[in-house]
Amino acid sequence: MSPRSASVNEELRRRSKERLLQAAVELVGERGYEATTLGDIADRAGSARGLVSYYFPGKRQLVQSAVHRLMHRTLDEALEREPRTDDGRERMARAIDAILGLARDRPVLMRQHMAGLLQAEGFLPCPEQRRLAELLGDTVARYGSTRVDSDYPMLRALLMGAVYSALVPGVPMPVAVLREELFKRYRLDWGLGVPPDTQVPGGTCTSGPGRTFSRSSPAASAC
Repeated sequence: MSPRSASVNEELRRRSKERLLQAAVELVGERGYEATTLGDIADRAGSARGLVSYYFPGKRQLVQSAVHRLMHRTLDEALEREPRTDDGRERMARAIDAILGLARDRPVLMRQHMAGLLQAEGFLPCPEQRRLAELLGDTVARYGSTRVDSDYPMLRALLMGAVYSALVPGVPMPVAVLREELFKRYRLDWGLGVPPDTQVPGGTCTSGPGRTFSRSSPAASAC
């Protein structure tokens, strides 16, 4: 049997890493961060446990990368869904709805992610985060910013603050209220994006950008 080519090996590594990231999202969302071990993640991914250490220095970096991957994939799906648009205001609305939707649909996972950012090691840059930054930066540019280098960090800070506020145990702010404030900040019409009591065409009541908002519902309300 001839040895695999470099491109085949690279694809196998990519798939292996993707499985680990997906397993981390699933398990932390189900059990929380502390109750999830690297061994659990490797087992769920069907990977050798040594591969986790090969790709990631530790659990915190793995989980941050996994959440950033989920965020950029969710954001990309929201921005590019039909009907596709280049309108900067609509794209900003979709971006806000996508990130707030994760706080609503994935409360355990996103709460653990926010808590991780407040740990001593704090924010850990990774390729998944860079992709998220590119999408948000492009959103700010299409919205009409002439100072993307400063306006992108502000958007990121506002979204992180909104997610945090939606997930504070015991006193969460309703996602729709946070949405309203962000829409005022960016002067967006309420009907842009995915407004309350609407769904994207063909959407169903499942997790993801197609879920609806309710102005009176708590952040983690179910359908």
